[in-house]
Amino acid sequence: MSLTFLDFFAGIGGFRRGMELAGHKCIGFCEWDKFAVMSYTSMHLITEDQRQLLLQLPIKHRQKEILKEEYRNGEWYANDIRTVNVRDLPKADVWCFGFPCQDISIAGKRLGFAGKRSSLFFTVTGLIKDLEEKDKPSMLFIENVKNLLSVNRGLDFAKLLIELDEIGYDVEWQVLNTKDFGIPQSRERVFIIGFLRGRSRREVLPVRGSGCKNNFPLLKPKKYGDGILIRDVNKKGYSLAEVGDSISLAFLNSKTKRGRVGKGKVHTLTTACNQAVVCEKDRTPKIRKLTPRECFRLQGWTDYYFDKAAIVNSDNQLYKQAGNGVTVKVIQNIATKFHH
Repeated sequence: MSLTFLDFFAGIGGFRRGMELAGHKCIGFCEWDKFAVMSYTSMHLITEDQRQLLLQLPIKHRQKEILKEEYRNGEWYANDIRTVNVRDLPKADVWCFGFPCQDISIAGKRLGFAGKRSSLFFTVTGLIKDLEEKDKPSMLFIENVKNLLSVNRGLDFAKLLIELDEIGYDVEWQVLNTKDFGIPQSRERVFIIGFLRGRSRREVLPVRGSGCKNNFPLLKPKKYGDGILIRDVNKKGYSLAEVGDSISLAFLNSKTKRGRVGKGKVHTLTTACNQAVVCEKDRTPKIRKLTPRECFRLQGWTDYYFDKAAIVNSDNQLYKQAGNGVTVKVIQNIATKFHH
């Protein structure tokens, strides 16, 4: 059975696309970042006639134009979860959200729920508390960084479980890695499914990887191709890296070289998407930064969707959007089990 869903902290719509591929229907979204809203609207909401109209405008005018309500073609939207009134929320079977992870991530200050951004989780549960029982979503579909399980010695994850229990949801969770779903990126994330007590409960987790080989057109490692030439790869500096390997530009000066060479896959994309690949040019090994298109592919997006985002955003924003998102293929695999 197809389910309806709302897409909170939507980014560019990784949850949305994965859910749609599994046969479910989005009825609204909420996103704060205006550049992400531009990409989201272009990727999922505008008509072809609207697209052609936008393409006739200079990029600055195009970005301003696409933020107008008419380009969302009637779909519910809110830009700030903190100001949403429950009376304005359309009723949906599932609420999807990867609440902000900056306060939880290993790369952040690890404030956990004491941080302003990650505490927005409780803004979502507050909305559910204010809904009448008949209007509450039957399921919650939540994603965050793996560190959510251990930040503040695990106390914050315990708070999350207690909060979901108190608002009436039974919970299951699992850590999944993008590389196990046919995409060459090592990206571990925890996925949490909440079931509203008293309604039918589906067995969703655990989910197993698809088992398929890496099948996305990521790189042409033996050819230099498009991209930015960083510097020569020499035997002394990159003795562990071979043509086709990926290197994190954040660790170029690492003396141990640990954790910066990926064999057949890249490390977790961040908002900087500072990954490079070892290539050859004129029979000389070089490294180049991955392109925004490649970073979108590493999150499971087809070039069709990347091209839609690229008409309204700069490379810097596209890198950020890829690194901030969820992997479409992982969402699809989980959401497919919602039918059973």
